[in-house]
Amino acid sequence: MGLRRLARWAALAASGVAALLVAWIALYRVVDPPGGLYMWGESRRLGGITQEWVDFDAIAPVMARSVVAAEDVNFCNHWGFDLRAIRAALAEGADRGASTITQQVVKNTFLWHGRSWLRKALEAVMTPLVEILWPKQRILEVYLNLAEFDEGIFGVQAAAQRYFARDARALTAQEAALLAAVLPAPQTRDAARPDGFLGRRAASIADGAATIARDNRSACFGG
Repeated sequence: MGLRRLARWAALAASGVAALLVAWIALYRVVDPPGGLYMWGESRRLGGITQEWVDFDAIAPVMARSVVAAEDVNFCNHWGFDLRAIRAALAEGADRGASTITQQVVKNTFLWHGRSWLRKALEAVMTPLVEILWPKQRILEVYLNLAEFDEGIFGVQAAAQRYFARDARALTAQEAALLAAVLPAPQTRDAARPDGFLGRRAASIADGAATIARDNRSACFGG
């Protein structure tokens, strides 16, 4: 009897946690997230950060296409996990990443940075929930507002001001590609003074963004 009651309470607790998780994710479909654990940690470490939220329609469409070209070319076609990218990463070794934009949004918004099994398990549960509860445009909007573009610089508006002294809505194709090019290593790359590698990566991203626009592969997010 005791074990049966314990199992029943455990099931109720698990259901309650699941309901709270779904409610939390659903809330951020309409409420702008205040930032994640990593952003808060950096704010404490640095004594403050720079970040200004902007709605999706206040971001140059080419910026959205550029981050998709750089980080998640199959963004419109997957449900949170890009199985083709995962297989390619396994084939090429651990140095190649396969994290989708949706996975990065989950990490930046709800979780913490790191490689622990607990974080990976939570990410695996929450990523498809975000895909179910948020439209693709909202996923990109949150990503572009919480991504780190330099030490203490979070979000595309702050990055556009920091690097190019303009608003996110006024970014050119080249500037958008340079910003997207720093994302894998924002604290060691400078969009305002790109080295040869960063310049080549930005050129490749600009070509990819143009291809996405030409092929209408941005239809899912209106980019």
